[in-house]
Amino acid sequence: MNLILLGPPGAGKGTQALRLAEARGYVPLSTGDILREAIAEGTDVGRRAKSVMAAGELVSDEVIVELISERLDSLTPDQAFILDGVPRNIAQADAVDSMLAAKGRRLGAVIELRVDDDQLVERVTGRFTCTQCGAGYHDTFRLPRQEGVCDACGGTEFRRRSDDNADALGARLEIYHTQTAPLLDYYRNRGELLSVDGMADADDVARQIEEALDGL
Repeated sequence: MNLILLGPPGAGKGTQALRLAEARGYVPLSTGDILREAIAEGTDVGRRAKSVMAAGELVSDEVIVELISERLDSLTPDQAFILDGVPRNIAQADAVDSMLAAKGRRLGAVIELRVDDDQLVERVTGRFTCTQCGAGYHDTFRLPRQEGVCDACGGTEFRRRSDDNADALGARLEIYHTQTAPLLDYYRNRGELLSVDGMADADDVARQIEEALDGL
């Protein structure tokens, strides 16, 4: 069963995609990761995306869907996937549907991580990661057991995303609510939407998702 994870920036989509990959063997397909990989590998679509970004423009819906299509071609027919970061709007959703149909694939469910904007700001602005292994931490909710030392790998260097601040997040949330949130009704009307409490801790969110999928 192929899935889409929907939710605003900072809702935990990447974390839950990795948990589903470990628990059920899904292949996570994150738009950001795929874009970076395509550019690094110098694929045709990657070169086109790089030139667009170099000009300071946004990568078009067409290129985004092509990137996903290119990545799907590397999977076997029986490998289920999770889309994270796409679709971002109704037009992308329609394009993704057409692309999947052409490959003989279809979506099974769309999982919404419901979050509260105010709490999300607190969550996002306090997060940081280990530069060596990528383990995630938070100023309030999860500090390393030993100050300045990663619990997972012992690394001592950490980083914060440049856009993990209240002003930048506010702008990203506005884009989400105006462009992406309408997808909730789009998929609800198709009977494909499953909603879970994205403000719970990561373990509880994972449990909710497992229960929702088991109920299908």
